[in-house]
Formats: sequence, structure tokens, C-alpha cells
Amino acid sequence: MSLPDRLIYTGYVNYPESNSTARRDTRERPIWRQLFKTTEGHILLLGIAVAVAGLIVMGLIAFWSPDSSRMIGAMTFFNIVFGRIVSMSVGYAGGYGHELVIPVNMWVETVLVLLFYPVFVFSMRKLVVFPSLKRFLERTRAAAERHHDKVRRYGIAGLFIFVWFPFWMTGPVVGSAIGYLLGFPAWLTVSVVLAGTYVAMVGWAYVMFGIHSQAAMFGPWAPALLVVLIIVFVLAGHWLNRHRRSRSERNPTMKSDKQR
Repeated sequence: MSLPDRLIYTGYVNYPESNSTARRDTRERPIWRQLFKTTEGHILLLGIAVAVAGLIVMGLIAFWSPDSSRMIGAMTFFNIVFGRIVSMSVGYAGGYGHELVIPVNMWVETVLVLLFYPVFVFSMRKLVVFPSLKRFLERTRAAAERHHDKVRRYGIAGLFIFVWFPFWMTGPVVGSAIGYLLGFPAWLTVSVVLAGTYVAMVGWAYVMFGIHSQAAMFGPWAPALLVVLIIVFVLAGHWLNRHRRSRSERNPTMKSDKQR
């Protein structure tokens, strides 16, 4: 079932103060029922289920290996905040192998895509309002629009390569936003983005494992230092990206010259 162009209500509905709470509840419920019946709603429910399943597995692992459970939590945090490269580096620096590092990062990024894509679509169609995510969604949309034309030339293959190739701001979140802007079907977008993510992740896993193996030859401190250096590199990249974007916004002539 595809999304309607517009629903009557948004995620939060402002009523006059005289309206009762019961009326507010009865009028807010239908929007979520309608949304969860759509394709994007099914994707959102799948994302919630995958997230819950992963948390349950993490809890079960804690009974047998508390250290592994803590490492899963650490990799999850670093993936969300700094990205997969830092997350993998933390795992390999902690002495863990591919059998833990790759599945954990696949789980995290699968959940991110399955949760982000429907939220982005709902926001773009103004079906639901997410005030706390407004700036993040706007930045993601701007990034997707910057790369939109590059991906459109090659269609589905372009989307796969965009997600797979290790350039700045070419991850699964921006890729799923581009898939929507290009008008690809929801499940096709999610499938292609996740496929590109998994292929890229396996490649990065072997690269990072090799780098950490070489670093460990210099001493036990070297892998930890490598993680710190990668985090500094990621933060510097974010700062440069924001600085370049703010400069282009302050100087529209620069932007128009680039487009020429």
C-alpha cells in the first residue's frame, strides 16, 4: 500500500484548550494506524523488530560474556556517533574478530536504514512532524539533493555504488534519502542501500583488520592510538564539511559558479 499524498493530521495536532483529552486521543490514533498500513510503515515496524531482537541477543550474550556484551554496546555507540570505520576499529582494537565486528555493525546500520527511511518519507510528505529531528532531516535532505544528479544517471546501480563507495557523506542514510528523491519503490531502495552497505562493510572490515594487525606489532598501545587518530580524522572531516557548507551558504555566487 503506497502512502497517500497527504493525511488530515500531523504527528502532533494542536487543538483548542477546551478540547478534552479523550477527543485528542481518538483523533490522533487514526494517523498511526494509517501510516503503519503503508509500505513505509511496514519498514518502520521491521526496523523496530530488528532493533528489539538485537537488544535481546545482546542481553543474552551478557549472561555468558559480559565483556562481549559491553563491546557490542561500545561498537553500537561509536557506529551511530562516528560511523562504521571507528566502530570496527574499536572492535578490532579490543581483540575481537570478524565474527563479532561485522554482524554487530550490520545490525546497527540495518536498524538505522529501516528506521530512518520511513521517518524521512513521512517528514518529506509532511504526514508527521518530528521537531527534534528537524535539523538532522534537513541536513540529510540537503546532502541527498547535492548527490541526486550523480546517482540518477545510473539508476539503481548508481545508488548501490553511491552507498558502497567510501566517499564523504555517501552512507546508507543519505543513500536511502536519494532513493526516495529519485522515486524508487520503498522496498527496492531499502534493499539496494542495505546490499551496498553490507558489501562496503565487509571490504572495510578486512582493511581495518589488516591495519590493526600491523599496528599491534608496534605494541599494545598502537591499536588504541589508531582508534583515536581515526576519530580525530572523522571529526576534522565533519568540521571541514560544515565549514565548506556554511561558506557556500554565505556566498551564493560560489555555489552558482560551481554548478556552471
